[in-house]
Amino acid sequence: MPENDDYAWGRRERGETELEQLDRNWASLIQELRVVQTGVQFLFGALLILPFEASFGTLSPAMRTLYIVTLSAAVGATVFLVAPVSWHRILFRRHRLGNVVAAAHRCAMAGIALLGLALVGAVVLVVDYVAGRAEAVAAGIILSALFLLAWLIAPWRWRGTSADR
Repeated sequence: MPENDDYAWGRRERGETELEQLDRNWASLIQELRVVQTGVQFLFGALLILPFEASFGTLSPAMRTLYIVTLSAAVGATVFLVAPVSWHRILFRRHRLGNVVAAAHRCAMAGIALLGLALVGAVVLVVDYVAGRAEAVAAGIILSALFLLAWLIAPWRWRGTSADR
C-alpha cells in the first residue's frame, strides 16, 4: 500500500503496520458485507417468486419493466457484494491483500448502490399494487431521497473532516 494519509494516521494513532491496517480493513469490510449480503439475497429470493404469483399477470407493462430493472439490480447487488469472497479465495496466500481490500471496497460500493436501487424498485412495485401509481411514484421519490441522504450525502460530508469527533 503506498504511503498515504490513511496509512500514516493508522501508523501514528494505532501503531499499525501496513499489513495490520490491511487486516483490520479487510475484517471490517467483510463484517459490513455480511450484513448487506443477507438482505440482498432475501430480496432477490422474494423477487424471484413474484412471477409465479397469479396476480403478477395483472401488472402493467411499466410495472413489468420496473420488475425486470429491480430484479436486475438485485442480481447485480448480489454479484458485487459476494465478489470479494471470490477475490479473496482466488488470491488467498498470494500476498495480494492490498489488491483484495481495494477491489472489495469498490465492489461493496457498487453493490450497495444496486441494493438501494433494488429496494426502491421493490417498494414502488408493492405500493403501486396496493395503493396506486401516484402513491408508488411518491414512495419511490421519498425512498430515493432517504437513501441518498443516509447512504451518500451524510457520510460524504464527513469525508472532508480531518478527524473523528
